[in-house]
Amino acid sequence: MSDNEKLNWNLGENGEEPEETTVTLTLDDDTTLECVVINIFKAGDREYIALLPMEGEAAEEGEVYLYRYSEDENGEPNLENIEDDDEFEVVSEAFDEMLDSAEYDELISEDEVDE
Repeated sequence: MSDNEKLNWNLGENGEEPEETTVTLTLDDDTTLECVVINIFKAGDREYIALLPMEGEAAEEGEVYLYRYSEDENGEPNLENIEDDDEFEVVSEAFDEMLDSAEYDELISEDEVDE
């Protein structure tokens, strides 16, 4: 995320956790993009965040945005673009493995319900 991009975390009413956490990204061209936080996960020795746009072409295509994730000393989130191709490959693979594991866990849970 460049210095010009901004991030707003949208919490539930009264600061309670909503069923799904959303983030509003303000991009370099001042457009805003509402995204659902899929997960914050570790790859290598860093944390990353996966965001799914809620509207528009990217949402229709199921495009997922991956960013480096960290928190400042006040606990405020910070996102950074992943500019290194090798790092992006590692993060993409970790995200794919996380999805595969979630799908496997879901299948196992469904099998247990069917029994």
